[in-house]
Order: sequence, then structure tokens, then C-alpha cells
Amino acid sequence: MAPSTSSALTLNINGEKHTLTVDHRTTLLDALRERLDLTGTKKGCDQGQCGACTVLMDGRRAVSCLQLAVAAEGREITTIEGVADGDRLHPVQQAFLDLDGLQCGYCTPGQICSALGVIQEHAAGWPSAATTDVRPEAGVPELTAEEIRERMSGNLCRCGAYVSIVQAVAEAARAEEESA
Repeated sequence: MAPSTSSALTLNINGEKHTLTVDHRTTLLDALRERLDLTGTKKGCDQGQCGACTVLMDGRRAVSCLQLAVAAEGREITTIEGVADGDRLHPVQQAFLDLDGLQCGYCTPGQICSALGVIQEHAAGWPSAATTDVRPEAGVPELTAEEIRERMSGNLCRCGAYVSIVQAVAEAARAEEESA
């Protein structure tokens, strides 16, 4: 008997459990969009290079086009649909709106999920390639425009809204810092 090429799995997405059977080769992106109708996560390059498919997995950024759905079982996945609190936008979403951090909007869900990860990573003291002093005693680096650009560099915007995206991430980080 040939081994099965599909598995039943339960994915925890935006706080809800979803049980489905998928081919072992199904990416998390395709499971989200085609099987669960969570179409906010976009398919851009399908090669992990553009960031349009960025989601949060256990609070960390992940490009869902490179993640197999079967490998995501047991992980907490947050898509753009799970970022807002009901009708109240998350501060990152609000900053993108207020500061025009979007044009066509295609990359925006991935940009917002990535921005959430950037803010968490920065607050935890993780350095980036732009961090000048990575010694632990140096503390958390300032979240400068250069830091934000480097940390968001995995998310492309064909419209070129980068200046506003950087401003939106900085504003959301400031708002989160003030509320803490």
C-alpha cells in the first residue's frame, strides 16, 4: 500500500481552531487562502522574497508561502484578519491609514504583519544589521528610520510607499511604547 500524501491537521489561526485535510505539499499560504478563505494574506512572488504573504507564527514573522501547512500544526498563527480587535483597528493598522502607508494596498497585509513583528523584536532588544552597537550592555537600540528600513527590508512595495510605511511603523512603535 502506498503511503498517504495527505494529512488531517488542526491549525490555530487568529485564535480559532480549523481542522482540514491537506496534501503534504500544501503551503500555509495556500491553506489560508484556498481552504480557509482567509484571503487577506497575499500571494506575491511565491518564493519568499517579497513579503506579501507575511503572517505571525507564535508571534514571529514568517513568510507563509515557504511554510508547509503540516509544519504549522500546533503553532499560533496570526493573519491580517486577526490583527484588529473587532471593529477597533490595531495601532499599527491605524498608523498605516493615518500616515498613508499604502497605495494600491496589495502588500499592506504583509507589511502590517511584518511591522508587528518588527516592533516586538525591537522591544525585546533584538539587533538588526543596522544596529551599530550589539553588545547586551548597550541596551535596546533606538528605532530609527534606518533601523525600520532594515528590519522591514523583506517586504517589498511596488508602489514605493516606503517613506510612509517607515513613518507608520515609527508612529505605531511610539504609541505602543507610550501605552506600556
